[in-house]
Amino acid sequence: MTQHQLRHPAAWWAQFEEASDRFDTAYLTEGLGDLIIAKIASPLLKREAEIAADVVVRHLNKPAAEELAERSERAVQRLVDTVRRLEERSGDGFGLVEAQALCHLMEGRFGEAAAAAEEFVKTPQILRVFVGALRMERFDGDVAVRMLAAGHSPGAALNSGSVIGRYNWWPKWLLKIVTERALAGHLDEETVTALDRCAYAELTPAQSRIARRLLEGEEALVDASAVRLEGMGEAEAAAKLREGDLTAVALACRLILV
Repeated sequence: MTQHQLRHPAAWWAQFEEASDRFDTAYLTEGLGDLIIAKIASPLLKREAEIAADVVVRHLNKPAAEELAERSERAVQRLVDTVRRLEERSGDGFGLVEAQALCHLMEGRFGEAAAAAEEFVKTPQILRVFVGALRMERFDGDVAVRMLAAGHSPGAALNSGSVIGRYNWWPKWLLKIVTERALAGHLDEETVTALDRCAYAELTPAQSRIARRLLEGEEALVDASAVRLEGMGEAEAAAKLREGDLTAVALACRLILV
């Protein structure tokens, strides 16, 4: 584990499975299994781990296959027994943290497996596997992973990933703003609605540059734009702009000649 990497408890990781009714346990088991197995030093133990993981993943992909279910159960039990014997030999299980994490994973304890794996695998790598396993449509996984790595809760990160994925047709400059707001923890439905109006406003490139600066709260430009709106008889829009109301940005950019 890196010096500054904080581990998350099993309950924290369990939130991912609860967040999606399409959670792909086969994808998770294969992805996280690969990360864990790569860290197992013993060639013999690694080989047994690979065999168990292969059978378990095949079973998860075809849960109705009775033969695969039986083979999976035997392979997992063999791995668990092997790790237990090695633990008894070593006395304290030293050097077996990777194999222990894999046992959690093979037995379907995903939260425990991830929590244990954070001891020797970088958290962003594990996060990408969990986010991928969500199988969410129109979802920005990169933003979700960045938010999670920055310390946001799974609920907030997954919500922002869904919002940004839903509006991926927005212009790049606006997507950058909404991503920045998400990473700062300032993305809510009201903000999304206001930004959506900017996306529909059909702004020229020059107006888009002004919109970006207004959305970023550039005080001098906000004040100058509000003054121009007042001069056009749009006192209400000017007041909203000064108050930080994002709904006024699109109107201001369309009215102001550039």
